[in-house]
Amino acid sequence: MTISLEKMNATEFQQYRKFAIRNYADELSKSGDWEQQEVLPMATNEYDSLLPENEKTEDNYLYTIHSNNQEVGMIWLARRTDDEGFIYDFNIWEDNQGKGYGKQAMKELEIIAKKIGLKSIGLHVFGHNQIARDLYKKIGYVETNIKMKKIL
Repeated sequence: MTISLEKMNATEFQQYRKFAIRNYADELSKSGDWEQQEVLPMATNEYDSLLPENEKTEDNYLYTIHSNNQEVGMIWLARRTDDEGFIYDFNIWEDNQGKGYGKQAMKELEIIAKKIGLKSIGLHVFGHNQIARDLYKKIGYVETNIKMKKIL
């Protein structure tokens, strides 16, 4: 399997942004911390503040993941400090999940991160996303904190 990460162009970014805001709002809603009517404006504001220059926002690296010239997902890495990066978003599109693309894309991203001088990469994963948590553990990520909640 050959995977390549290619910088998003403006058209890809606009398609991604529409998907990402809705997806993030859904994840916020599933987490149980916010009311349904709050999540879409919250997600929109988050993306607007993190990416004010869209795909050209400085220190943000948005990639479309390709395999054999087919788009299979996307990944967004941001530089937080001189040597620390953070993955804000990572998606393997549903029809392509479970085929090893995620693991390979993360390996490719680590190569890019080293080239731009990063020494570590952090990320956030929602507790209900067991598939993602398992992937990250398999490739060497460790949990640094865990937030828990009980609905009464």
